[in-house]
Amino acid sequence: MANAKVIQAKQEAVEVVTAKLRESASTVVADYRGLNVAQVTELRKQLREAGIEFQVLKNSLVRRATAEANLSELDEVLTGPTAIAFSTEDAVAPAKILNNFAKKNDALKIKGGVVEGQVVGVEAIKALAELPSREGLLSMLLSVLQAPVRNFALAVKAVAEKQEETA
Repeated sequence: MANAKVIQAKQEAVEVVTAKLRESASTVVADYRGLNVAQVTELRKQLREAGIEFQVLKNSLVRRATAEANLSELDEVLTGPTAIAFSTEDAVAPAKILNNFAKKNDALKIKGGVVEGQVVGVEAIKALAELPSREGLLSMLLSVLQAPVRNFALAVKAVAEKQEETA
């Protein structure tokens, strides 16, 4: 009887992880071995403030979830202690936070992840982390869009000033 309850609990856990893998904009897998309690607490705090769920999960449960979510390529990085950051809203935030934390704490190692349904390696996660934030990208776009109008306005002003001088 107890075995049936345990099996049921594990199946429910696999279903929850599968749903998170499918619904996440990005998922980052990391090895947290060597971090002390204060460091893990600080990391969890930073992730929680950004709306990112961070869990330590058994690799066997995650492997079953990746099989159900058609993300079996992720199984390669599921070795040793594994912590997973799930973000449903911002695809860049978990990569950025974990990458910045890893730069300050050598013990944290990013293993790989899933971005927009595609399994990616460490280099892709780090490249994603180096991207500017959404607000930064929007401000860059705005300045690019404003440049022609600004230049046109400056040209019109220069022509008007030149005509005033000659008049």
